[in-house]
Amino acid sequence: MFLKSLLLIILYFRYSCELNNGLGRTPQMGWNSWNHFGCNINEKLIQQTADIIVATGLAAAGYEYVNMDDCWQVSRDSQGTIQADQNAFPSGIPALVDYVHSRKLKYGLYSDAGFKTCAGRPGSLHYEIIDAKTYAAWGVDYLKYDNCNSDGTIPELRY
Repeated sequence: MFLKSLLLIILYFRYSCELNNGLGRTPQMGWNSWNHFGCNINEKLIQQTADIIVATGLAAAGYEYVNMDDCWQVSRDSQGTIQADQNAFPSGIPALVDYVHSRKLKYGLYSDAGFKTCAGRPGSLHYEIIDAKTYAAWGVDYLKYDNCNSDGTIPELRY
């Protein structure tokens, strides 16, 4: 019985279906600002990091994401659009995205499904559509979406 089960498992994996489209061969590879810098981030740091990823050969090895984590956002304007910290990001997020893209890298951004992010900055709860449209307009390639400071709605409904 054991050998029969083992044979079935081997045959299943041998003939399982998969797409041969080149996607998902590795996990997403790149850098995230949070673990080392926390809230101490700015435009120059992100630009320098993108340059270092290319200069050290990490980009050639498959590291393609430059992900800016929490603490970039400070408020919303009168239309509800999320606003970046102008002191830390004087050129604005779209210009930073363009800079990262000019290095042939992908830009990742952080947001949160709650009223506030984990660090207490404005979250996306009740602003999901406008935030998604904003991030898409900025050219963001990847979104890290956290789950702090919610309204108690179960995550399956909020996400």
